[in-house]
Amino acid sequence: MAGKKIIVSNRLPVTVKESQEGDIEFSPSAGGLATGLSSIYKEEGNLWIGWPGMIDVDKKQEKTITKALHKDNMFPVFLSKQEIKKYYEGYSNGTLWPLFHYFTEFAKFDDEEWQMYVMVNQRFCDAILQNASDDDVIWVHDYQLLLLPGMLRERLPNATIGFFQHIPFPSYEIFRLLPHRVQILQGMIGADLLGFHTYDDMRHFMSSVSRILGYGHSMGNISVGNRLIAVDAFPMGIDYEKFEQSARSRKTHTVLQRYKSLWQDQKLILSIDRLDYTKGIKRRLLALDRFLDAYPDYKGKVSMILLVVPSRDKVGQYQQLKEEIDTLVGNINGKHSRLNWMPIHYFYRSLSFPVLSALYTRSDVALITPNRDGMNLVCKEYVASKVDRKGVLILSEMAGAAKELSEAILINPNDEGQIVEAIKSALEMPLEEQSTRLLDMQQKLKRYNVHKWVDRFMEGLTVIKNRQKELDARNISVSFKKELKKRYDRAENRIMFLDYDGTLKGFDNDPKSVFPDQELINLLTKLTNDPKNTIVVISGRDKYTLNEWLKGLKVDIVAEHGVWTRKYGEAFSTIEPLGEEWKEKIGGIIERYVDRTPGALSEYKDYSIAWHYRKADPEFGIMRSRELVDNLRYMTSDMNLQIMQGNKVIEVKHQEVNKGRAASKWLSDEQDFILTIGDDVTDEDMFKVMPKRAHTIKVGMGTTAASYHVKSHKDVRALLGYLCEL
Repeated sequence: MAGKKIIVSNRLPVTVKESQEGDIEFSPSAGGLATGLSSIYKEEGNLWIGWPGMIDVDKKQEKTITKALHKDNMFPVFLSKQEIKKYYEGYSNGTLWPLFHYFTEFAKFDDEEWQMYVMVNQRFCDAILQNASDDDVIWVHDYQLLLLPGMLRERLPNATIGFFQHIPFPSYEIFRLLPHRVQILQGMIGADLLGFHTYDDMRHFMSSVSRILGYGHSMGNISVGNRLIAVDAFPMGIDYEKFEQSARSRKTHTVLQRYKSLWQDQKLILSIDRLDYTKGIKRRLLALDRFLDAYPDYKGKVSMILLVVPSRDKVGQYQQLKEEIDTLVGNINGKHSRLNWMPIHYFYRSLSFPVLSALYTRSDVALITPNRDGMNLVCKEYVASKVDRKGVLILSEMAGAAKELSEAILINPNDEGQIVEAIKSALEMPLEEQSTRLLDMQQKLKRYNVHKWVDRFMEGLTVIKNRQKELDARNISVSFKKELKKRYDRAENRIMFLDYDGTLKGFDNDPKSVFPDQELINLLTKLTNDPKNTIVVISGRDKYTLNEWLKGLKVDIVAEHGVWTRKYGEAFSTIEPLGEEWKEKIGGIIERYVDRTPGALSEYKDYSIAWHYRKADPEFGIMRSRELVDNLRYMTSDMNLQIMQGNKVIEVKHQEVNKGRAASKWLSDEQDFILTIGDDVTDEDMFKVMPKRAHTIKVGMGTTAASYHVKSHKDVRALLGYLCEL
């Protein structure tokens, strides 16, 4: 990929503050994202774009900050207090955050906040456009900027755009609660590659795209018109060596000695979280209370280090959560404490890295129980810090990291009883088992660290862009259209094989409602009025429907994929006598699936039966279609029948019948211009029988025997109209 690389996130990897003396101070971020992406944005010519942390900055400060950040390959997007309130605290963290973490009761839907979210995403887009060109690689991060990929795609159509979601993506049932769900998804699919921490998040996203936008997906790819988008899971790692080396460092060792003397033979349970209702802190405390009630022998022997990092403490929900945690800690300590021991040591602040490293090293158990978490890096940091391989990780199965760290004790964070028993198991686990579990987890984390995460994502971007280029090479270009027009004009004997549904006419939920519109009738009339042209409409529809719809037009017709053929002015004839004894048996199966699939319907033709599921729920329809195909294959294994899977339709017909066999009846050596256009798997037989001199075009994406692609039936009409212009 040519061009520079641009990282875009809500926050820059530094925080900019104004000191009491009025000076501008810069402090680097210690987060995992900043560490992982430092290898990219610090390279010469690359850039990181984001908010620097200060609000309502005056012009003089803007100039000073911008100049200073430029030296470190950063570019600021300055935001006002009102923008932070409505875009960040409002829509991002008051709507998207709770909804994406399944706390629907906390989500608010405020139109002013939505409008500000749109406006700030546009601000980021404008900042990128100041610094980017069409051949750059742009990597957008997280839920605050969901609209940004789509905005960028409009302005930089050839740019390489990646997007990574660091929080969960909810199921369709939750996501569809969003009033602006269509705009959100349209913004996200502006990216070439969308990354999520887990396969579940990836699956939920593709389900929402299918159900809300109507775009199908296969093998982690989504086809949007003539553009292919990749979706994949990239579990984020940590800077493993940083934590491993810190655990062995002199600074950490000094702090560790203090802790050992302070707690001596105490078993320590470590709990570290940002203040947030998604982290399950209250349930964790209630479980500790129950543990001490159930196993009083542990009183005086076990303590919890509860570290809560301040976050959004001006927001009402977070203030209330803080008060509830304070009350719970007070109640539990008051209930269980002794003169020389208390069960919970509570810290409401951030700790320095050496102190944090020492706590990881000293703790016997890490209790990480979020109700829902995109990844959770704390548990990985704990594992990496256990250089002596003594310690046990208790981890919520709702954290993305649980998919990797299966050697942890995995628990349901809503099951207090299970947490209680997990604490007991962790405290009593033999050292040999602790070591074995930690070693397995450490090997995984060391191999797939944050740098590997970055590399894998960038490799994924390269792969999808290469695939797009391969497909683009088969898209009809302006030069090809001009050449095709020249050949058309020179030709004396032309023939065109044109599929109907999805090629000449777009799809509709009701298969019977896609009769020709006036534009199509006018186009076919113009083509057929030229005596040099033979137009063959070749379709899977029945002969009665096609005959009625195309009445008065000088077209030849192939119906039911080739069962019936008719040249203009003649009667329909069949290729050969075909039996119908199978229809009752197969029809019974198809009718059962009509009954079992709301929105599905059957269509009976002379020599085939179709099961349509365009009106059905997309995911349910796909599932039922797979079931039906399996059943039909079993039932037809000894019959001379073919099962065809089209665009949201399953059709059963005679094995001998296909569009290729039918089309070959029209082919002759005298034809000096052959054009064949179709959109689905049934048209592949037609493409395959065409001579090398023919021009074959597939409508839409996907593997095909055709030589070229176009985006939709509208492009087909535009091409045909262009050819028959005088």
